[in-house]
Amino acid sequence: MGRLGALTLSLQRVLKLAERALVEFVGEPLPHDAFERFRAFRWDAAHGSGRLIAIDEPDVYDLDDLIGVDRVVAKLIANTEQFVAGHPSNHVLLYGDRGTGKSSAVKGLLGRFADRGLRIVEVQKNDLIHLPRVLAGLHGAPQRFLLFCDDLSFDSDERLYRELKAALEGSLVAPPDNVRIIATSNRRHLLPEKVLDARGAHLDESGELRLGETVDEKLALSDRFGLALGFFAFDQSTYLSIVEYHAMRAGVRSDPEQVREEALRWALDRSSRSGRTARQFVDDLAGREAVAGDCRDSTSREVAHASRSRPAGG
Repeated sequence: MGRLGALTLSLQRVLKLAERALVEFVGEPLPHDAFERFRAFRWDAAHGSGRLIAIDEPDVYDLDDLIGVDRVVAKLIANTEQFVAGHPSNHVLLYGDRGTGKSSAVKGLLGRFADRGLRIVEVQKNDLIHLPRVLAGLHGAPQRFLLFCDDLSFDSDERLYRELKAALEGSLVAPPDNVRIIATSNRRHLLPEKVLDARGAHLDESGELRLGETVDEKLALSDRFGLALGFFAFDQSTYLSIVEYHAMRAGVRSDPEQVREEALRWALDRSSRSGRTARQFVDDLAGREAVAGDCRDSTSREVAHASRSRPAGG
């Protein structure tokens, strides 16, 4: 009996160690009410065959802070409204110049629609191989999910885009009704376009221009996004309007004309007039003003202290 008891204790320790090793390899599963408690998630492929991880404090952007992209943001909101309401809607590609608000627009949808059941799941490009597992994990949930691929593009020799293309359209297994894919990219067609690609173009027997197989392949992916919205670099007037808006919110006290001149120099140095450039300039200016104010306060305290310490009649 003593040997049996010792064997039982040894077996229990082995099982506990095995359970701990399994958790470390696979990771803790999501709580059963995770989709109710959390608004955003990311796919973690570092543990086992991958898992969803809840994001405690997602970076949410206010859509009202997006200036100069009203038309495309309105279309994005309308499509999301249809999706959240359970009506027909499209997968979305946001493309265009860097820093123009593509990612911020997606984050803004969470702030606008989360209370109505919208959730966002971020999937990195290198994890698209797991896309069928991600979609299976969301199937049947009462919430509506945006599968978010940020800054997406592929090199000519990459094959990961085939997983995305199949998930969008073309696979025998359709994406769940409660999932839409939304991607941002600097490229309209997600794949690099080269002059050599045009060599396959030709006229058919009726005289119509036919694209070559290479071009067809590259267009096939972006064409599967039913809604493609372009975000482009701003003109000087729009850029300065964005600077003025963020400067006001940050409490910048500098002379407005000086702010405009510095903002233009900042954009010139970075070869970019974008919303991101405008916000970065205002952050820098507000920080410099705060440091200057701290220095003035410190000097005033030192002068006051010296005055109090000076002997009477000295």
